[in-house]
Amino acid sequence: QVQLVESGGGLVQPGGSLRLSCAPSESIFLFDTMAWFRQTPGESREWVALEYSSGSRRYSEAVKGRFTISRDDGKNSLDLQMDNLKPEDTAVYYCHAVRGPNSSWGKGTQVTVSS
Repeated sequence: QVQLVESGGGLVQPGGSLRLSCAPSESIFLFDTMAWFRQTPGESREWVALEYSSGSRRYSEAVKGRFTISRDDGKNSLDLQMDNLKPEDTAVYYCHAVRGPNSSWGKGTQVTVSS
């Protein structure tokens, strides 16, 4: 079972930035896709950003133009750069990885955007 560990969450003011990282227990190059999701209490988990092994990236409309997903070869991590944060971005952010028929989730990191 692949382990995914998220880090980088915290409290930030509106308009600020945070960078999340997801460290897998195996090489990031083994995964077909890696993605970030987020969830608020009482709501379904929401897809945020996705990167295919080809390097192609996709973003939800809610974060397009403000968030950037990337794989860091040196750190063996999947990062999410979040700029111009808004209060509605407040959520627990989860890393997700897919390889063939198998998928794994991290335990999440809390992001709170508030003044």
